[in-house]
Amino acid sequence: MSSQDASDCEKDVIEDQFVAERRLGDHALTKKITHPELHRATSTLSRIASRISTREDIDPGPPPDGGLRAWTQVAIGFTACFCTWGFINASLPHLPTISFGVFQTYYTSALGEPQSTISWVGSVQLWVVFFMSAFSGRALDAGLLIPTFAVGCTIQLFGIFMTSLCKVFWQLVLAQGICTGLGAGIFFTPTMGLVTTYFKKRRGLAVAIVSSGNSVGGAVYPTIVRQLLPKIGFAWTIRVVGFVNLVLLGLCLAFLRPRLPPRKAGPLVEWKPFTEAPYVCVLVGMSFVFGGLFFSYYYLASFGRDILHMSYSDSLTLLIIFNGAGVPVRLATGYIADRFLGPLNAVVPLLFINALFALCWIAVKSQAGMYVFATFYGFSAGAFQCLMPTVVTSLNNDLQRNGIRMGMAFSLFSFAGLAGPPIGGALLTTNGGGRGGYLVAQLCLGILTAVGASLMCAARVYKAGWSLKVKC
Repeated sequence: MSSQDASDCEKDVIEDQFVAERRLGDHALTKKITHPELHRATSTLSRIASRISTREDIDPGPPPDGGLRAWTQVAIGFTACFCTWGFINASLPHLPTISFGVFQTYYTSALGEPQSTISWVGSVQLWVVFFMSAFSGRALDAGLLIPTFAVGCTIQLFGIFMTSLCKVFWQLVLAQGICTGLGAGIFFTPTMGLVTTYFKKRRGLAVAIVSSGNSVGGAVYPTIVRQLLPKIGFAWTIRVVGFVNLVLLGLCLAFLRPRLPPRKAGPLVEWKPFTEAPYVCVLVGMSFVFGGLFFSYYYLASFGRDILHMSYSDSLTLLIIFNGAGVPVRLATGYIADRFLGPLNAVVPLLFINALFALCWIAVKSQAGMYVFATFYGFSAGAFQCLMPTVVTSLNNDLQRNGIRMGMAFSLFSFAGLAGPPIGGALLTTNGGGRGGYLVAQLCLGILTAVGASLMCAARVYKAGWSLKVKC
């Protein structure tokens, strides 16, 4: 090899080493500069993607059955029930809003419409609240609780304030019947379903506390109306109620905390539960019971005024007693059902007792007797009502389907709430009207409740057999 060739070969080797070192340097520099940022960004995106893809599969563990967050949701459920059913129970006897029991009497005299016509306002309100449950219950399962609650509260408050402007019957139907019912139906069922996801062993007690908002609201709202209506008039009385709901529901929205991951997939209505005998018996049985029960809410005060000649103020006191009496009994019933019996075992005898008290209404002949009846009937009515969400939940083994199953049940109950009060109002005109008409309605109330209790008994037998030792 010549010296020139050797020199050229040496140059080529040096050049190759230079290129190699440059490439290694560039790679090291690139790695040094960009690798950490790129790595962090990639890791973050991977974690987000992983969470999004697996969020529905995350196991939240068993219900905590207590703790600050769980009991906070119970307080929220109580407040939502207060603003929903307390308001509905109070708007019947007067004009347009607050517990129909308090407003129906007022509507009848102010608008000149018969009771059977006015009762359609409350019936439509009840029907819409229950019927919307199928849709709002599914929203809970899908992880949309907070926006659903916000929308429902807005619609209900709008309906309340519009009610204060109503002057004729059709306006009441739109504002109080449809709008407030729609809003309440959107936020009530998801909130009730939320509470059941936080509890298992103490579920009956938790739901009893929530449902006692019904009784407390049914006592508080009529008191507000009775005190304010003569002083500031109907319109501003309704607005005061609206502002009360605005504050309470705003607090609820601030502290809502869902526990279960969303279940995005799934139909709006699941047909499989309708093939389960216990579930079907519960739905049909409670439809009979609710069909008669709301007659009591609507016409208890009217009976005291029209038949026993009680004053308007005293007739409203009956509603306050009827609703308030249920508070301690609801709590005791929830505790006993959790600790000793189970919800189905507890609800069956309570329904038969309620049917007996409904028939005892026939024997009431004096104002003193009416106060006693309202107290004991309030006990029995409050006791079984607090168990209904727990009973429906006890028939379901998948908490992620609590919302839709409870919603479907409430939606079917809606038709009983729609038909019951107007049919009861029509029955008051039979048998010569007056006490004779009430006799027919009271008999139907007792019979319907007994039939419903029998079907609930059948549900218990289908689920656990005839043995009384089985807790269910």
